[in-house]
Amino acid sequence: MKPITWLGDTYKIVKEYPTNVRKEIGYSLDKLQRGLELFDWKPMTTVGQGVREIRVHQENEYRIFYVAKFEESIYVLHVFTKKTQHTSQKDIDLGKDRYKEVLKIRGH
Repeated sequence: MKPITWLGDTYKIVKEYPTNVRKEIGYSLDKLQRGLELFDWKPMTTVGQGVREIRVHQENEYRIFYVAKFEESIYVLHVFTKKTQHTSQKDIDLGKDRYKEVLKIRGH
């Protein structure tokens, strides 16, 4: 199984989500670790090449930016609660910064 690397405060934020949301996120990440495709995701090319968004529909809309294309790990870039139909520029920018951090970690 591919390990998960949590960037910034992503793990801390997910741990504060309601139990049902954490379970759904955990299920999705487990599927990714096993190399399986997710049912509800969206490409986020505005964040970076190969970045995708997990979409969790519960009492709120929860989003997780991640990149799984690298062999060594799944990188969780950003997690947030979405308040509007459009993803805020602030969230996109934070995802971009963390994607650049991944590339730096990998030596690219």
